[in-house]
Amino acid sequence: MKNKILHIITGLSVGGAEKSLFNLLKNGLSDRFENIVISLRDDGFYGEVIRQLGIPVYTLRIKKILSYPSTFACLRSITRDLQPNIIQGWMYHGNLIAYLAKKICKDDPKIIFNIRQSLYGMANEKPLTRQVIRINRQLSHHIDTILYNSQTSRRLHSDFGFSSKNSSVIFNGFDTKIFRPDRDCGLRIRKALDIPEKARVIGHVARFHPMKDHATFLRAIIPILNHYADVHVLLVGKDITTENQLISSIFPEQSKKRLHFLGERIDIPDLMRTMDIFVQSSWSEAFPNVLGEAMSTGISCLATNVGDSQVIIGKTGFIIPPKNDVALFIELKKMLDKTDEERQASGMMARERIIEKYSLEATVNQYINLYENLIHSTKSIKACAG
Repeated sequence: MKNKILHIITGLSVGGAEKSLFNLLKNGLSDRFENIVISLRDDGFYGEVIRQLGIPVYTLRIKKILSYPSTFACLRSITRDLQPNIIQGWMYHGNLIAYLAKKICKDDPKIIFNIRQSLYGMANEKPLTRQVIRINRQLSHHIDTILYNSQTSRRLHSDFGFSSKNSSVIFNGFDTKIFRPDRDCGLRIRKALDIPEKARVIGHVARFHPMKDHATFLRAIIPILNHYADVHVLLVGKDITTENQLISSIFPEQSKKRLHFLGERIDIPDLMRTMDIFVQSSWSEAFPNVLGEAMSTGISCLATNVGDSQVIIGKTGFIIPPKNDVALFIELKKMLDKTDEERQASGMMARERIIEKYSLEATVNQYINLYENLIHSTKSIKACAG
C-alpha cells in the first residue's frame, strides 16, 4: 500500500505554485505515493486536469476567512477518512489549513509548509494576508519541514522570524521537453497573431498584479517601439487586456498595432516560441517559473534582481534593478542591437543551464526523498516507542 500525501493549496487557478504541484504529480510523485489534493477555493484550471491523472481533488470553496468555520466540518470529514502520512500546505493560506488538518487526524501525520514567495515586507500585503503570514510564522516552530523554492525566500522569512532549524530549499524544476525551441511552431503563432516573420518579439508573461510591475515594463517598452519599427511585444497573463484601463492608459494609441495583449492563455510554450527576448519585470519573486520556462525554450532573457532570478540566469542573460524603467530600456536596447545569432546563442546557453541545473526530474526526486525521510522517521519513532 502506498503512503498517502495530502496537498492543501490555496487554489488551483493558473499560477506558479499550482503548475508546480501539477508537474510534480504528473512526473513521478503519483508513482511512489497516493496523492490527494484539497483546494481552499474551487477547481480553477488545474482541478480537472489533476483529476485526469487519477488523483482525487476536493474543493472547500472558501471565499473569505470568516467562512473558515463553516468549512471545518468538511475538512474534518475528508482528513479523517484519508488518514494521510504527510500533509503539505501550499502557500500561506494552504499552510494554515494544513496545520488544522493535522490536528484533526487521529494519527500524527508529518506536516510541511511550502512557501513560494519572497517576503520583502508586509506593506504590500493585504491586511488579512498579513495576519495569515504572522500565524504561519508562529506555527513554523512546530512544523516538521518548512520548504522554500528559493534561497532568497528562506533568508527573508528567517529574518522575519520564521524557524530556520527545520527549513530546506527545493528549486522549481522545468519540463524541457515541453518548453523547447520550435521555429515552425513559433512562425505559426506569429502568423495567427499577425506578427511579421522577420519581426523581433519581446515577451512578458505574468498575471496583472502590482508586484509584477507591468507599469515599469510598459514605460520602458514605449520608447523601444519608437526606436525600432520592427519590434512587437507580447503580454500574456490574467487581466492583461486592453479593457484593463490601468494598462491601456500607459501606452499611446499609435503603439497598439505592435502591442499584443493576450490575457490568460494555456498555450504558453507555443507563445514563448514566438519570442526573441523575454522580460521579467517583477519587484518581488521567489523562484519565478516563467523565467525558467523562457530559458528552457531557448530565449535570451532579461530579469529584475529579485528572488533567485540572478542565480537562475547565471551568465546566460541580463539582470537589472527592479522598478527602474530606464535601466530596462537601456538593457533591452543592448539586446536588440545584438545580431540574431548572438541572441540565439544566449538563448541556447540559457536552455543548457536549465537542463543542467533545474530539471524537473531532479526536483521530483528531491520531493520523493523528503517525503520518504519524513515517513521513515515516523516509523522509526513508533518502532522505538513499541
